Amino acid sequence: MTPEEIRIWNYLKGSQLGFKFRRQSSIGPYILDFYCPKAKLIVELDGAQHLSAKDYDNERDQFFTSQGYKVMRFSNQEVIESITQVLKKIKCELGTFIK
Repeated sequence: MTPEEIRIWNYLKGSQLGFKFRRQSSIGPYILDFYCPKAKLIVELDGAQHLSAKDYDNERDQFFTSQGYKVMRFSNQEVIESITQVLKKIKCELGTFIK
């Protein structure tokens, strides 16, 4: 795992947000960074390599959306500079699942 993945995983593991997350799960032909099965929520972290892979990322996201999953993407920079805001956005999405 990258340092950014380790950082966010420290907050997602152990159902700290009220939902169980898995890391490095697969759906179809794709491996996910983080996945919450109950909420069908996928959290992806994008490093520098994703700048040249936007078409591939869009294809992945379209596949997941067509299967009923919600994809949230955050840059590594967001995780480094504002982990609190990243977690608030994830909690907000999980909150919409509860309603």
